[in-house]
Amino acid sequence: MMKLPRRRFLHLAAGAAALPAVPRMARAQAYPTRPVRIVVGFAPGGPNDINARLIGQWLSERLGQQFVIAASP
Repeated sequence: MMKLPRRRFLHLAAGAAALPAVPRMARAQAYPTRPVRIVVGFAPGGPNDINARLIGQWLSERLGQQFVIAASP
């Protein structure tokens, strides 16, 4: 049988005691409340920009949140 050190046991017990409060905190806010901005560090119209726009569209469809792609100056 494996022995569990006291400190590890206390960490596990504290985590188990906090679990009932986690769902209430997670439902407190709808995050994010504004559009998510993805900053691309390359020129607009290049392959990195196109990939970022495709990923942003995919994320928007899956998560139901608006994603805005911005080119870095």
